[in-house]
Amino acid sequence: MEKKRNWFAELLGFTEDSEYINKYQQDANVRSGIYMAVIVVGLEVFMIIRYLYRYLIKYPDKYEITVESFFKYTKSYWIFLGVGLVMLIYGILYISGRIRRSNVISNLVIIGFSGVCLYFGILTSLGDFQKGKMIICFLTMALFVACLLIWKPYISLLLLTAIASFFAEYIKTRAVNEATGEAMELGSGDFINYVTFFISATVIAISIYHQRHRVAVESEKLFTLSITDELTGIPNMHRFAEDAEAFCRTHKECIYLFFNIENFKIFNDQMGFEYGNEFLVGFGRLVADTFKDCPYARQADDHFVALAGSDYRSKIDALRDGISRISDYEGYIDVKVGGFMPEDKTMNPLICVDKARYAAGTIKNRSDEHFRLYDAKLDKVFRDRAYVLNNIDKAIREGYIKVYYQPVMRSEDEKLCGCEALVRWIDPDVGFLSPGAFVPILEESRQIHKLDKCVYEIVCKDLRSTLDRGLPIVPVSLNFSRLDFELMNPVEVLEELVTKYDIPRDYLHVEITESALTSDDTTLQSYVDIFHEKGYAVWLDDFGSGYSSLNVLKDFKFDLLKIDMVFLRNFGEKQESETILRNIIRMAEEVGMDTLCEGVETKEAVDFLEQAGCGRLQGYFFGKPMPYDDFLSMIERGEFEISRKLL
Repeated sequence: MEKKRNWFAELLGFTEDSEYINKYQQDANVRSGIYMAVIVVGLEVFMIIRYLYRYLIKYPDKYEITVESFFKYTKSYWIFLGVGLVMLIYGILYISGRIRRSNVISNLVIIGFSGVCLYFGILTSLGDFQKGKMIICFLTMALFVACLLIWKPYISLLLLTAIASFFAEYIKTRAVNEATGEAMELGSGDFINYVTFFISATVIAISIYHQRHRVAVESEKLFTLSITDELTGIPNMHRFAEDAEAFCRTHKECIYLFFNIENFKIFNDQMGFEYGNEFLVGFGRLVADTFKDCPYARQADDHFVALAGSDYRSKIDALRDGISRISDYEGYIDVKVGGFMPEDKTMNPLICVDKARYAAGTIKNRSDEHFRLYDAKLDKVFRDRAYVLNNIDKAIREGYIKVYYQPVMRSEDEKLCGCEALVRWIDPDVGFLSPGAFVPILEESRQIHKLDKCVYEIVCKDLRSTLDRGLPIVPVSLNFSRLDFELMNPVEVLEELVTKYDIPRDYLHVEITESALTSDDTTLQSYVDIFHEKGYAVWLDDFGSGYSSLNVLKDFKFDLLKIDMVFLRNFGEKQESETILRNIIRMAEEVGMDTLCEGVETKEAVDFLEQAGCGRLQGYFFGKPMPYDDFLSMIERGEFEISRKLL
């Protein structure tokens, strides 16, 4: 039931405001104090200059003035100027954030400044009144204090009543006509105007307060939205970053924690989107309860973060135990947690969270681990990953990506019949990078197509250069990953390069990894057909490394079966490997495919594969991957003899 509003209490400002609104009002008063100080400083400087002009320039012979008399008669100006400068300097430092924003100090400075303003107005107006002039200075100072420095309405009411009563009584007891020496008091008409002025000032002050209060309330709503996660109602990452910096300053030990709800996608699919949102709301409350004394936030999706102290282990256990209380889901659901302890506690909180997230990602889908701390080993992997992602475009642009060529030999005569293009990254800053160091990262980040396009162009450029020099060329096989078929049109890419460099299509072979294929993948099936129509040979790479091999052979048409090197591992020690290899080669022959076995390292393996009927061989026994110039040199020196049967 909504609480009944007390309009009278709200009108006079007796309601309790939030910390944000109080700070908003305080900041506004300091800014008003700056405006007042500028006016005061400017006015007092003008009065001092006016005094000097009058007594030193305009009437130099009429008045005799000394340094002592100058400061005696301008003393009030200098005091008021000094107070104004204090208010001005403090206000500027406060607003700019160069000093700690203390409400106590701010109030003391503002009250002190206001008191001096009123005191100056009282003294000046008393003198003017005794000379028969108006009390404008006092009224101006009262207006300053009441309407520029906005207080709670009840404070403004009490303050203005007290100021008005004090000055009226002050005039009544102190004012003396300078000409006659008789006591003076406000006339009835002036008194009515005087009272009317203070009533008007009070109404204006209260009106300004409520206008400013409404703006503060709206500003607080917008601010709350900017720092709060819309779904769960807990802080978002913007608020977390601010709170984390403050937490690290006051705690000796800090650890950033990243929470990934394991199996949430399946949970969401089975239970429904609405129920999934309810779960996230409940999990957000669980995080808030568990880390109530620490910064915490929802990052995005089913990812949450927190910053904890030395008791983080118990908090993680409490969080995992609490999942069963927020859902009656009977399937598997748990939390994977990554942690990062920064040595430098001033490190950017978002970078720290990213490292904790990376640690959590390393134990995804591992039922035996639920927490992983980001350590030196992970740090190296993380830095390598960051380097690859941040520099792949530059590496391609600057020519750091190189293609090495590994020879492929005919088994019947052990003569060169082709080669495979293998990528290397030779970086001037970090040196040689093997494919195992950057290819998985580019696949994960869905940027592998950039690398593959670069390799295809280098190969075509090398072949074109060789043809232009009148040297013989051998076919080159190019690797295509599954992502290449998602992120680009591989047929169009290859056709553009073939046209650009005028390369015979017979000399480019398309290798598709077995793991990229499924029996019901119509998209890849159509691409294989189009490659064949264009005149390219299509090979199935890494046969035997996956689990769908036989289905793939049934549903796809390939020109060559490239047998994975796993079958030659520990060759000669297991009879089963030889039996399997013989049958794979025989099966491929029966369905009309040539065969190539990679990973050949010994003469024994060469003899066996030749006897088993494998058509082509590739491995360190014949040569490691090498730069193209070295590959051509070996051909020129006769170390590789080109087979007459290339295609």
